[in-house]
Amino acid sequence: MQIRCRSRASALLLSMGLVAVGAGAAALATPASARDGESSARESRVQREKPVARPTLDRSGRKRVGTASIYARKFHGRKMADGTRMDARDDNAASKTLPLGTQARVTNLETGKSATVTIQDRGPYVKGRIVDLSPATAEQIGRTPKEGLAEVEVKPIRIPPPEGDARD
Repeated sequence: MQIRCRSRASALLLSMGLVAVGAGAAALATPASARDGESSARESRVQREKPVARPTLDRSGRKRVGTASIYARKFHGRKMADGTRMDARDDNAASKTLPLGTQARVTNLETGKSATVTIQDRGPYVKGRIVDLSPATAEQIGRTPKEGLAEVEVKPIRIPPPEGDARD
């Protein structure tokens, strides 16, 4: 197996097993020993990135406190996880753990202002953030996209029943 890299540093990291090579990798690296005609056991040990565990849905109704971010305007019109289009002027939000369709009260802990949102998308996928808010919702709680992040409390108001459950 011959592997090529753009830099010696990448080849060295790959040979030491410190770089993961995914299925869609554009460039591969050859350890120096393999280029010299020697076979290497490390060459056959290509490490693959482990899949990220999917967070479980939280139907407990408990409030959570954390950092909120704001959807970039470029996402306006793109499909969200529930199949609808993102509207920057609407009350939509994204959460990794709250079920889609959940209505929640989001309160900015700095200003005390709050707004009701509907969870319609998944995310944010940045460590430490618990919710992504539409620009309109962020403005309601006293945040602008330029100001960015805010410490918030998210309290579920209405959580939809699990799929297949006859209760409302």
